[in-house]
Amino acid sequence: MMADGALPDGFTFIPDAANARAFRDALGCFATGVTLVTIAGPEGPMGFVANSFSSLSMDPPLVIWSPSKSASRYPHFAVAQHYTIHILAEDQHDIIARFMRGGAGFDGLDHEINAEGVPVLTTAAARFDCVQHATHEGGDHLIVVGQVLRASQRDVAGLVFKKGQYGGFSAKV
Repeated sequence: MMADGALPDGFTFIPDAANARAFRDALGCFATGVTLVTIAGPEGPMGFVANSFSSLSMDPPLVIWSPSKSASRYPHFAVAQHYTIHILAEDQHDIIARFMRGGAGFDGLDHEINAEGVPVLTTAAARFDCVQHATHEGGDHLIVVGQVLRASQRDVAGLVFKKGQYGGFSAKV
């Protein structure tokens, strides 16, 4: 560390409005997986791409994700009692565009409906069928805690997002 607390060849800043880009870039140094969260919406199946996913507890089995309050689909996902979180596989990059604003969504996408009526993809790297356990305010996002009812996984590379780019990751054994 340098005397002012900055990293070598880096800088220290206050994460305020004037430094929003620097804050976003610093957060981008952390690689995340890419998920598709799905629900049975009022007009049919809906999906929400999110990288704000994490495990929370093993007993009971809890996971969290955080939808942005500014997202057009936010009102539906904030109140959904059942949802499925899909960890996308490396070869599922095309799923992202399908579920962005104006994308095709589930139109023409092969999927099944689980016991709770939620649309699910059978080709994800992993899948967690959840019931909403709790929600918490989190600034411009909502922190959604889900209790996992069922989980499944496939032995494939996961899709990873880091510094604004997508890639894959396979563990070396």
